[in-house]
Amino acid sequence: MAWVLKMDEVIESGLVHDFDASLSGIGQELGAGAYSMSDVLALPIFKQEDSSLPLDDETKHPPFQYVMCAATSPAVKLHDETLTYLNQGQSYEIRMLDNRKIGDVPEITGKLVKSIIRVVFHDRRLQYTEHQQLEGWKWNRPGDRLLDLDIPMSVGIIDTRTNPSQLNAVEFLWDPAKRTSAFIQVHCISTEFTPRKHGGEKGVPFRIQVDTFKQNENGEYTDHLHSASCQIKVFKPKGADRKQKTDREKMEKRTAHEKEKYQPSYDTTVLTECSPWPDTPTTYVNHSPSPAPTFSSPPQSTCSVPDSNSSSPNHQGDGVSQASSEQLQPSATIQETQQWLLKNRFSSYTRLFSNFLGADLLKLTKEDLVQICGTADGIRLYHSLKSRSVRPRLTLYVCREQPVQQGQQQAAGGGGDSSSATPYVYHAIYLEEMVASEVARKLALVFNIPLHQINQVYRQGPTGIHILVSDQMVQNFQDESCFLFSTVKAENGGGVHIILK
Repeated sequence: MAWVLKMDEVIESGLVHDFDASLSGIGQELGAGAYSMSDVLALPIFKQEDSSLPLDDETKHPPFQYVMCAATSPAVKLHDETLTYLNQGQSYEIRMLDNRKIGDVPEITGKLVKSIIRVVFHDRRLQYTEHQQLEGWKWNRPGDRLLDLDIPMSVGIIDTRTNPSQLNAVEFLWDPAKRTSAFIQVHCISTEFTPRKHGGEKGVPFRIQVDTFKQNENGEYTDHLHSASCQIKVFKPKGADRKQKTDREKMEKRTAHEKEKYQPSYDTTVLTECSPWPDTPTTYVNHSPSPAPTFSSPPQSTCSVPDSNSSSPNHQGDGVSQASSEQLQPSATIQETQQWLLKNRFSSYTRLFSNFLGADLLKLTKEDLVQICGTADGIRLYHSLKSRSVRPRLTLYVCREQPVQQGQQQAAGGGGDSSSATPYVYHAIYLEEMVASEVARKLALVFNIPLHQINQVYRQGPTGIHILVSDQMVQNFQDESCFLFSTVKAENGGGVHIILK
């Protein structure tokens, strides 16, 4: 028994000695860099744990990738978006690559998809006025397109289409399982959309955007799959090459420390994922013009303008047209806001503000309107929204003369109370032009008389004589004059004469 206890003590002392020796070397091993954390993580046990965790790339894996064969600029800071220079009219290849993993988006396997390539504005202010900018470009370049497909050089694209109303977009079908390359040509240059007050201004940047769709249940390519875009600037022929060379030479002159703040130049441009373009197509070819982002065009019937020469006060829309010539009210509906814009000569912006209520438009500041509509129209729209209506040059009060009943005449002659008689109600007529024709037109409008039936307008003078109302007489009317209004049939039986008393 003693021998057993002795052996236990020997074993115990040996273990303690070995443990102390192992502890004494830990600091030395760490100091000498005996192992690294990467070595530990490389052990099989950690690899098994990592493989069991879901990867973010798997959940956000894009189904497609688009690569444009044009070099990126080296003069772009590290965390900024890439910038690519293109020559006007030169063909550039965009490779349409199937980036799906096994089992991803199986519904398009063996089927075609549709892609729409657009050249759009990068600047937010120009995006809001895209329709006006493109219309101006179209006016200066009749018959030209901003974007074209070089079909002979393209590979794998099917059923290419361009819409005459969409000068900045092309669309086609393609098979993701086959090699596909679309060669595009951009015909607009960046400086065409800058105010040329000073020579050598920097041009505005554009975006090349690709939106891809699959078929829905009705066979229409409207279900969005993927969108990507890149920033570009377009120069006159050979200009992009010179700009790329200039940027490269500037970067070579920088110090190594400064170069670390800039991206390297790549031979190709990979389009990065982005939101789909707002006007999602409803059919294979969208026949409506492309509006500015986040806005849609209202039905044309809501933008009808009443005829200013209409003689009927009940003419459709007159109530709105009269209100629209005044200040826009916060309670105005979308239709009333559209008519106010038309009435105040802002018809080119009805599409832009197609979803705006009166309150929405009135909330915009002067700076907002200048940014959206440009300096001239922005300031004019701001003053139209905020300023009071222009005071008329002449105001007349006119009342239709009531026929006096015989009983009323006797009561008046006998000193009876005439308070029960119908009171005279006057209508205000506002004249912007001091001419007799406007007097006749406003009288016809207020009292519901067809304008073509009014032969002459007379003013009753001394001793009951009838004086023809001329332009000179109207110019000598006193402001806020009151008249009784009566009509008599013309001598030939065609139409009436109006007499102001």
